[in-house]
Formats: sequence, C-alpha cells, structure tokens
Amino acid sequence: MKVQTMAGFDSQKFVEEAVQQVKGAVGTSTAVIGASGGVDSTVAAAIGARALGHQLTAVFVDTGLLRKGEPAQAEAMLGGLGLRLVHAKAAPEFIEALKGVTDPEAKRLAIGEKFVRVFEREAEKTGAKFLMQGTIAPDWIESGGGPRDTIKSHHNVGGLPADLKLSVVEPLRDLYKDEVRKVARHLGLAVAERQPFPGPGLAVRCLGECTPERVEIVREACAIVEEEIDKAVAAGTMEAPWQYFAALLPVKSVGVHGDLRAYGETVVVRAVHSIDGMSAAYSKVPHETLDRISVRITNTLKRSVNRVVYDISNKPPATVEWE
Repeated sequence: MKVQTMAGFDSQKFVEEAVQQVKGAVGTSTAVIGASGGVDSTVAAAIGARALGHQLTAVFVDTGLLRKGEPAQAEAMLGGLGLRLVHAKAAPEFIEALKGVTDPEAKRLAIGEKFVRVFEREAEKTGAKFLMQGTIAPDWIESGGGPRDTIKSHHNVGGLPADLKLSVVEPLRDLYKDEVRKVARHLGLAVAERQPFPGPGLAVRCLGECTPERVEIVREACAIVEEEIDKAVAAGTMEAPWQYFAALLPVKSVGVHGDLRAYGETVVVRAVHSIDGMSAAYSKVPHETLDRISVRITNTLKRSVNRVVYDISNKPPATVEWE
C-alpha cells in the first residue's frame, strides 16, 4: 500500500489508510510490535498506537548487539508513543545463538529466529495473536524470493521461522526509506532523521565470530565514528552522510605499540550518501576527520586495534553494511 499524488507521496493519506489496514487486520485481538527505536519500527509503532491503542504492546529487545547508549535512547524514544513498553533483556540468548557462527547469512537467520522467539514469549503473556513489524520494501527485495536473487536475508523477512505462531502485520511493507522518513516527519517523530541501523545490530558489523569481546570493540569504534563525523557536520566541514559506522574485520596485521611488535585487529570506517538505501555513494569524508577517527580508535582500543582503513566502495557493487 503506497499512496501517490500528482505531487508525489502523500504521507497523511498513507497514515490514514495504514491505520485502517492495521485495524482491519488485528480487529479486536491484541498484538505485539518489535520496536528497536529506529526509523522504520518507530513509525510502524506510531501507526499501531493510533490503530490499536491498548491492544498493542511494544517490545524492545536488548540483544547485546546495540550501539553505545542505545537501549536508554530507544526506551526514551518509544516511551513517548503512549504504548505499553516491554524491555526484554535477551543479550545472553543472542550471543549464545551466534557462538561459532561466521557466515553472514547464518547470522541473520539465527538472529531473526531469536527475535521471533522473544516476541512469541511476550505475546503469550498478553494473549497476542499478531506481530507487527517495521518491514520496508528493501528488506524483502534484498531477501530474495521468486525471481529475485537473495542479496542478504533481512532478519525480519528471511529470518522468520516456518513455525511462526503469530500472524505478521507490516504496514510499511511497500515504502522505501525516504518515504518512511516523510511519514515520520508528518507524525512529528524525532527519529525521522536518525541514520539507519541494521536489525541484526553489531553482529553484521563484527565480521567473523561475534564474541562479547569483539562486539565491544566494534561498539566503541562505531561510537567514535559517529561522534567525530557529527562534530565535522556541526562544524560545517562536511555534509551529513546517510549512514556512517565502523566494522571490525576478521583480519589481523602487524603493528607497533611503543617499541613492541603488535598483532592487532583491523577496523574499517564506512560512510555513504543515499536516498532510499537501494543504491549509495561513498562519502568524501575530510582527511582531517578520518585522521581524528583513526587516532581515537587506535588510542582507545590500543590493546586490540592497530589499523584503521576507509571504505570507498559504492552500492552497487558493494552493499552499505559489510554483511
């Protein structure tokens, strides 16, 4: 469902029709919504709140794979929607599910199934029969099916288990990211300009096995990248990228700490410009900003990281995230 006018996408009309769609699907039953605090799920939750009110419970899952400070930020954001909010602390379950897993598709499928099991547990407590999700068009397009090749299985599409006990409701399914942002602005949501963050979280920015130690490295590196690029944007020295982050590579190299040989991890910095996420161009981040990022990462994580590189790949042929 996508509402177009002569002038383009009509956010108000879309919200009105999406509310009726959700009401019609859920009826007098109850539902849970997977709410991460990101743009897509927050917009879906806001629509769900209008459609269902007390019939809807928002479930925020702390996977242990979130960015620095994100659980508190997400709860504050979601708390303003007037929904009952459940904070499911499930980090040990997700880390256990990823133990020994290095293939990115296997990661995404394992995370998708684990999310669903948490949602099912919470649904049992309220008797909910429906699961609302913030799925948007690129999610199911890239997940493949029919004539479409699988670029990468998004956890909320390809990761859904065959024995799912809940009926899925996806009011944003036909929208692209730029249209979701328009809806967010129409609804007055502060999250409208937030950069995208993958549902599997830092698991797809930690290439190789996601041990707690490696996840913590990439969490800190991501925070540094965001802080330094935000400073540069605020200072007017660069345009704000669409998405920017760090990834930890499964590659070690020789370095020097003081007078000692070090064999450390490699962090890659990624920043891109895009409109809808279907294609992207790498951002021309000033060398001064890249220098500050590199120095901070290697100083802060000097026991682990001794090399920082910058990704200058466009999409295609690359994707925005590394996994």
